[in-house]
Amino acid sequence: MVVVGLTGGIGSGKSTVSRMLADLGAVVIDADQLAREVVEPHEPAFARVVERFGPGVVGPDGRLDRPALGAIVFRDPEARADLEAITHPAIGVRMAERMAAEAGTDHVVVLDVPLLVESGRMNTAGVIVVDCPEELAIERLERDRGMDADEIRRRMAAQATRQERLDRADFVIVNNGSRERLREQVEAAWAWIGRLPRTGRSPGA
Repeated sequence: MVVVGLTGGIGSGKSTVSRMLADLGAVVIDADQLAREVVEPHEPAFARVVERFGPGVVGPDGRLDRPALGAIVFRDPEARADLEAITHPAIGVRMAERMAAEAGTDHVVVLDVPLLVESGRMNTAGVIVVDCPEELAIERLERDRGMDADEIRRRMAAQATRQERLDRADFVIVNNGSRERLREQVEAAWAWIGRLPRTGRSPGA
């Protein structure tokens, strides 16, 4: 297999790129999806999150109210660190399990990790960064998700800077144009991945 990291700031279009890579044949391991899985009500992390942040972060359906939790942690770095201390170990275990299932295959495995640059721990053959101007990202998030610009900026401030991501990139996809142009860049990235060395090892610290 070959393991590639995929990251990008909020509103960059990383999830769209991830889907396009999956359409081309990649096995995508989505850290955001794993983060949702580990805080399902039957998971140990759920009770720990509710204990730390209170019943107000539980929605009417009995699951975590992610917007309510986000409103807390993106205003308070200490609260965000507490949440990460609860969830990141469980996410790491799930990611290792998914990786182990791919070991020894000839698959392209894409680790879709929003905080890949911040964690600095992924051992990958290369890193793809999806990039766009911050103002364009804000415009997209206001339009597509109905998010408030101040809330978006708080979330951006909690992530690595645009330049920090670009400094870590081995391949940059610039998502500031049409869907067709984006697809062309993803196909170029796929060709680039095809030239990377294969490994049977899972990424680790």
